[in-house]
Amino acid sequence: MLQVIIMFKLVTLEDTIRIPPEKFGESIEIVGHEQLGIKYEGMIDEELGYVIAVIDIKANSIGKIIPGDGATYHKVEFSLLTFLPKVQEIVEGEIVEIADFGAFVRVGPIDALLHVSQLMDDFISYDEKQGVLMGKETKRKLATGDHVRVRITAVSLGHRGGSSGKIGVTARQPSLGKIEWIKKDLEKMKSTESKKAKEPETTAGSPKA
Repeated sequence: MLQVIIMFKLVTLEDTIRIPPEKFGESIEIVGHEQLGIKYEGMIDEELGYVIAVIDIKANSIGKIIPGDGATYHKVEFSLLTFLPKVQEIVEGEIVEIADFGAFVRVGPIDALLHVSQLMDDFISYDEKQGVLMGKETKRKLATGDHVRVRITAVSLGHRGGSSGKIGVTARQPSLGKIEWIKKDLEKMKSTESKKAKEPETTAGSPKA
């Protein structure tokens, strides 16, 4: 049985925030959340992955003053909710776009590319009017809104602090593909095994009286 991997995790970090004079009197945590959110949220990092949100901020109420700057500087400890995809991991997602070259699967905060060559073992055609990819022999269709289980085959997160990244996935392996197809294949397999179990055993010859 394939295990679907959840690639979200919490990472604890430390940093320093600047509280300008006009923010004095306000909650350090609230001001810190604003500043850290601007700095970290939406960032893509090779080690952290996709940074989704800043949470659980703990700020030191005692700050430092730098000569010539009226602001105070406070050390903060906080957690980042991140999404780090890895090659060979199994994930599930929703089809958000269909094109003639494949489909895009929403995996966490990013859309992974499921190339048409990685969809199924069949000749696939693209029906632009219906917005579907369909197998010639199997007649199986993939459309926007369908849920699929795929394996990650390629990950490119770009450089630290970047704003782009790419994920490639495949469905051309056992127990992968559209969830509906997987269920039907499992039902067919169970039915076949059940029939074999009920079949009487045959022998090479009959015993003599």
